[in-house]
Amino acid sequence: MRFLILHIARLPAAGMALFPFILVKRKAYKEDKVLINHEKIHLVQQLELLLIFFYIIYLVHYVINLARYRSHRMAYLNIVFEREAFHMDADLLYLKRRRLFAWRYFFG
Repeated sequence: MRFLILHIARLPAAGMALFPFILVKRKAYKEDKVLINHEKIHLVQQLELLLIFFYIIYLVHYVINLARYRSHRMAYLNIVFEREAFHMDADLLYLKRRRLFAWRYFFG
């Protein structure tokens, strides 16, 4: 699966996946295989949840985590989609063998 990678200097994070694009803060990040793989995992998650359900679940999970952890960073890191992406982003072959809705195994 191939996606368009765009450089957006004012991006608030190193990378972001907004289907069908991967956005990166620095041009050099286009070559960061782990970061790009992390964002590709998010694009696959978005596709399997028809985009809108991904964003709804992402936001709800973030708000629940924020109430639980009272920390933006901890709330973000414990969103189920982020848990899968961070756990598997260094495995560059992960998407070839990833099961449908694999993020459900990363509830913690």
